[in-house]
Amino acid sequence: MGYSDQRFDVNLSILFTELPLLERPAAAAKAGFTAVELWWPWVDAPTPEQSELDALKKAIEDAGVQLVGLNFYAGQLPGPDRGALSVPGEESEKFRANLSVAADFAQSLGCTALNALYGNRVEGVDPAVQDELALENLVLAAREADRVGAVLLIEALNKPESPLCPIVSAPKAIEIVDKVNAATGLGNAKFLMDLYHLSMNGEDLPSVIEQYAAKTGHVQIADNPGRGAPGTGSLPLEALLDQLKKAGYEGWVGLEYKAADAAASFGWLPAEARAAR
Repeated sequence: MGYSDQRFDVNLSILFTELPLLERPAAAAKAGFTAVELWWPWVDAPTPEQSELDALKKAIEDAGVQLVGLNFYAGQLPGPDRGALSVPGEESEKFRANLSVAADFAQSLGCTALNALYGNRVEGVDPAVQDELALENLVLAAREADRVGAVLLIEALNKPESPLCPIVSAPKAIEIVDKVNAATGLGNAKFLMDLYHLSMNGEDLPSVIEQYAAKTGHVQIADNPGRGAPGTGSLPLEALLDQLKKAGYEGWVGLEYKAADAAASFGWLPAEARAAR
């Protein structure tokens, strides 16, 4: 098995960031990849001009890569925010305004996975009020995802780097997944298993995989410590991905690691294993 048995995609919001957004899909293709994913690229604009959406769509199509994952609007990423949907007021409104825009964009490129980041706790707001708002917004997001034939992803972040985010463990994310599915009856909410975040939380990764592979809709990786490419830290990523495969996971594995020079960072992955089969 090993890395050559996986379907990898490149997250263009963390890799190739030395290039303008519209040049990144072609750079991923040049490096041998056939699939990409993105955070919501317009951090200040949940509803950008159609011309901007069209330009990004064209860049992805011209590069010949498939978009396999997209975040709904999540505030400033990277930056102080950790999502918008549980934040009362303007941020929640921006999230709602973005839902149909992001879903339509995903559909236009055949992307079937939409990630909804929960958001930070807000000082002076009852967490129960935030959680109620979050569930309302996640139900709306699940319905939008379903409308375009997509799954809704719910991701666990890590507490050291996201101390104000309440979704910082696999069991907590799964609890939210189950609540959303119970509320909608659609069954399209899935766990986004980011092995870097879970390892930063000190979670038992083989146990997480064993328990939750069946509810997992997308996987992301980076090594730990450092959030660099596989092999730069101490996580047994190849073995963990093998375990996921054996547990029945057949989805995408997003490369969401940091590298000063993205093109030079793929040495761990044989060139023939970069194009998804």
